[in-house]
Amino acid sequence: MPEAGYYANRRDDIVAGLPRPIGSVLDVGCGSGGVGTGLRAAGATRLTGIEVVTHQAQLARGVYDEVIAAPVEEALEQLSGPFDTFLCLDVLEHLVDPGAVLAALRRHAAPRARIQVSLPNARHISLMRDLMLRGTFGYTDWGHRDRTHLRWFTRRDIVDALEQTGWSVRRVSHPPLHRSKGLDRLTRGKSTEFLVGQWYVLAASAGEAPRP
Repeated sequence: MPEAGYYANRRDDIVAGLPRPIGSVLDVGCGSGGVGTGLRAAGATRLTGIEVVTHQAQLARGVYDEVIAAPVEEALEQLSGPFDTFLCLDVLEHLVDPGAVLAALRRHAAPRARIQVSLPNARHISLMRDLMLRGTFGYTDWGHRDRTHLRWFTRRDIVDALEQTGWSVRRVSHPPLHRSKGLDRLTRGKSTEFLVGQWYVLAASAGEAPRP
């Protein structure tokens, strides 16, 4: 995937599934701001981004109200919250201590705040195939086994990470299955955890319910 596409992904399916009203948004790892247009159209009132790659952060400033060009751990000290919606889309797997970041985000949460996470599925069948049959982890330049990933999560791992840092998980989903849809149906969903490339997890501030 070219760099422009890597950092400019719109993630329209995720934006469509966010609880409304979206309110003030903090997009952690906002890239060049590709998600911003959809968030605006969905009614977001203010967009703040964090992006460690300086030239991508500069591009995002054309879409977002504020973009902090720094590692997330440093940027958290510069935020002007609170925020109603947090996005961590394919970012937690790049962090040294994702749990600490998830906990820190709650300090910037408005009442009834929500967090939407997406990340690669560590139980995907292709990974197990390569480890068992090919003897390699199979790092690549982007995608499921991006060589910059520092952490790996199964469905249970990301749910536990959110719950342990003060978030209450409300929904776990995934992108649509295409080629493997028949197998998933045949196994009555039991194969899902091995077929989906990503998990989408929506959580709310503990003790609060997300708005409809």
